[in-house]
Amino acid sequence: IAENLLQSHVSTARLTTFNEIDMTNVETLRGRVKEPIEKKHGVRLSFMPFFVKATIAALREFPVVNAQIDGDSIVYHNYVNMGIAVASDAGLVVPNIKDADQLGMLDVAPAIVDVAKRARDGKLTMDDLTGGTFTITNGGVFGSLVSTPIINFPQVGILGLHKIQDRPVAVNGQVEIRPMMYVALSYDHRIIDGQQAVLFLVRLKELME
Repeated sequence: IAENLLQSHVSTARLTTFNEIDMTNVETLRGRVKEPIEKKHGVRLSFMPFFVKATIAALREFPVVNAQIDGDSIVYHNYVNMGIAVASDAGLVVPNIKDADQLGMLDVAPAIVDVAKRARDGKLTMDDLTGGTFTITNGGVFGSLVSTPIINFPQVGILGLHKIQDRPVAVNGQVEIRPMMYVALSYDHRIIDGQQAVLFLVRLKELME
């Protein structure tokens, strides 16, 4: 783990861009469907599946964020193996959900729970830990408000999620209290230009809101 983090630090031209998301609509929708979904499908619906699906949609529009550098070549992936950073007793591990772009919301939710549980139980396989194309890390579960996540090399982008916090925001000229979340995209500037990174994060914000 330490070697991979150090390699990421020295081998990438890392930059981070930030935005914030109004989580009002997601919270309202989740509040409405969470209990019926759990009763009917046995699936606990967290916020992460919403971010996974929105991220996949944004990656389709900005495929360079889902690519990687291999020597002097850029490798574009026509699939998304979504890495989910998990804090385990052995340290930070990033298992990935294979072909996450082919899964619906009710398939993504239990897949996230499964890989996280196996990570904490020390039951991940090498297949779980290899082949990821993009990663999401959620420091918000520990109370983080803002961070600059480190890229999961050889990937070129990682999305950092943070704590949802009620904050005063301007809405149609009026000050309202809204549940807001800062999001961060760290990216390898060798392959992803600032414009693409910013537009990717803006698109993610639009999709979530």
